Amino acid sequence: MTPGTILCVDDDTNVLSSLRDLLSNNLGDGVDVEFAECGEEALDILVDLKADNRPLSVVVSDFIMPQMRGDDLLIEIHKQSPETVTIMLTGQSDMQGVRRAINEANLYRFMEKPFNNEDVLLTVRSALAAYNQERALIVQNTNLKKANQELAQRSRELSDTQDVTILAMASLAESRDSDTGNHIRRTQYYIKVIAEHLRSHPRFKAHLDDKSIELLFKSAPLHDIGKVGIPDRILLKPGKLTFDEFEIMKNHAAIGKEVIDAAEKNLGMEIEFLRFAKEIAYNHHEKWDGSGYPRGLSGDAIPVSARLMALADVYDALISRRVYKEGMSHVKAMSIIMEGRGKHFDPDVVDAAFQLEEELQDIARRYMDSDEDLHAKAQQMAEKA
Repeated sequence: MTPGTILCVDDDTNVLSSLRDLLSNNLGDGVDVEFAECGEEALDILVDLKADNRPLSVVVSDFIMPQMRGDDLLIEIHKQSPETVTIMLTGQSDMQGVRRAINEANLYRFMEKPFNNEDVLLTVRSALAAYNQERALIVQNTNLKKANQELAQRSRELSDTQDVTILAMASLAESRDSDTGNHIRRTQYYIKVIAEHLRSHPRFKAHLDDKSIELLFKSAPLHDIGKVGIPDRILLKPGKLTFDEFEIMKNHAAIGKEVIDAAEKNLGMEIEFLRFAKEIAYNHHEKWDGSGYPRGLSGDAIPVSARLMALADVYDALISRRVYKEGMSHVKAMSIIMEGRGKHFDPDVVDAAFQLEEELQDIARRYMDSDEDLHAKAQQMAEKA
């Protein structure tokens, strides 16, 4: 790194001449040495250096000078160029002025006159090294800050890309069945409030930290992505499915896992938020007592993410209007949820839902399907029929 410029200030021309010979001949070609006979001239030189974008690395100043004393000069230079290393030469034992320079100008060292040439040369070299070290640290910190800003920007862009990808995939699934886009939003927020409520529960705290809850929220819209592989005649059937039709419908859980597996394979890596999406898509129809599908998992063998979605999905299916049905009341829906406690649903998840009834109802109202939403969905289903 270029050391920049050394400025020597002394009203004694003999001292300046001695410093010129000493420093100009012993610091190498990369160092410029400037000289001033008073503080005012030194400050003018500082202005010129700044105008030329030349850093002032070190200033060596006498203490007793006419008009502006050395401590006043060093303090002013420190204000205008904080990175400059300051050295004071003094022929008097004015420790009050030295202490003032130490406190207000970050004085590097003071040296008594008459000075020893070797001592001055070593001190200036040391000051140059200190200046360059400080400048290198500033550059390093600036580069680190810039790199962190770029990393944060890339992280935001990646997060935005993930969000868009999730919503696009979820919208594809939603376009195939009788659910509206608001079903996706409602189940997202049901999961979020229940997860936040359970995060300190002994059975769940290892699974529900801030990052996991965020990923659950992001991944929830993909819970029915597997419906893209179910035929319209079954997916859009308004009435009850036959046994054979239901067996086909159940395949959407495994299809969802396969779709996400294929996405990860194409990316060539495992993506954390897709892990949660895969857990939810594959397992949200499993039941606490083992009577669910596709694998008949039971109890804690069912991933936490899927247990949360199981309740959120059923609750929303019960209370929400569809093209072919009216929604039931919150009270009736919660009574059905309670009947499924320890059978369909994790008991602690059910208990959390009952403690969050107001929040669940608020989410349902906030993202309620309008008549226009249902009319548009009915038209869409009619076109596919």
